[in-house]
Amino acid sequence: MWIFSFAWKNLWRNKGRSVITISAVAFATLISTIAASLKEGIFGNLIHNIVSSYSGHIQIHLNGYQDEQILENGFIPEEKVKKKFEGLSELDMMTARLESFALISSGEKTKGCLIMGIEDAEINKFSAIGNKLSQGKLYQNKNELLLSEGLAKKLGKTKKDTIIIIGQGYRGTSAAGKFIISGIIQLASPKLNDRMVVMSLAAAQQLFAADNIATSWCILLKDNADVDKMTTQIKNLSGTKYETLSWGDLMPDIKQHISTDSENMQFVQLILYILVSFGIFSTLLIMMSERKKENGMLLALGMTKFRLQMVLAAESLMTVMIGSLVGLLLSSPIVFYFKSHPLRISGKVAEAYKRFGFEPIFPTSTDAAIFLKQSLIVFIIGIILSLYPVAIIFKMNALRAMKK
Repeated sequence: MWIFSFAWKNLWRNKGRSVITISAVAFATLISTIAASLKEGIFGNLIHNIVSSYSGHIQIHLNGYQDEQILENGFIPEEKVKKKFEGLSELDMMTARLESFALISSGEKTKGCLIMGIEDAEINKFSAIGNKLSQGKLYQNKNELLLSEGLAKKLGKTKKDTIIIIGQGYRGTSAAGKFIISGIIQLASPKLNDRMVVMSLAAAQQLFAADNIATSWCILLKDNADVDKMTTQIKNLSGTKYETLSWGDLMPDIKQHISTDSENMQFVQLILYILVSFGIFSTLLIMMSERKKENGMLLALGMTKFRLQMVLAAESLMTVMIGSLVGLLLSSPIVFYFKSHPLRISGKVAEAYKRFGFEPIFPTSTDAAIFLKQSLIVFIIGIILSLYPVAIIFKMNALRAMKK
């Protein structure tokens, strides 16, 4: 116990040196926490845009649908199959959809679009279409639909305008219908925002002459659920008639993009940790140089090397702990601020993100694990570097150390 008391007094005997060391550790914790929070926030936002706006975490199709996405590869949703998943604690919501591509026309303008027929339960949950309205209101009957903001601009249409949809229906029938735009929705994914048409599942089934048919079951998981683990469980429960795919399987190019960027950012973080290590080490180097004569004097007066090593190690431990705590306190308001007010990028970088279907913003993540992990990493770096004073004392000669 006396070691820590002695180390604490030594720590504040030279306030300037201690403040510099603590500041170095605090700055290291601050930078590493913000960098890690940005990394998790950016990729979390990309996945959230995909999952919440469209795909869900997991989709169930009839075998063969993913290879050939036509209405003929749809299925009639069976309630007995759906009931198999009710006992899964990590499952938040499961809903049937009918999706197909068609042409949407207004006057002389014709564009390709993705028709998505959804159940009523999905309006205020899952994709939460009801929360994405920028104009108008939700559809009230089968003759109304919602148009994505980007597609509406391309067609030059707004709420209460009329559009024509033309496509191929179930088993080669003709799909054509005249609809009123009840509202305009703004989707986070720019790619989806430029081509999405949303209507009720019943309206989509009527349009494509696909009575009771759905092309997929979309599953939304609870926060922090293990997607790969749940995909395996659901695949085992659904049987051989269906194929079960995670969002990464549905969009491998996006998953690869996220994986590559994540690896690049990990390399950047590694460089950051190296710089942090040099910063902390330099302060320890200066400290040992300034206290060389003092340490030599203590050894000459009879203090054992082991006890002096323990005192210096305790000083380093206290310095790193205080610095890590200060870094966490400084980083917390910054991280929480950029969570609510994310960095918004523009120019060519923003256009590149939009081409991939991502919203061009950089939010932070406020997951508590990030704060704990980064402070722990900096703390471990500090502990490892604190072995330097221990090694110096181990080979120190008292008489030589007392000489100027």
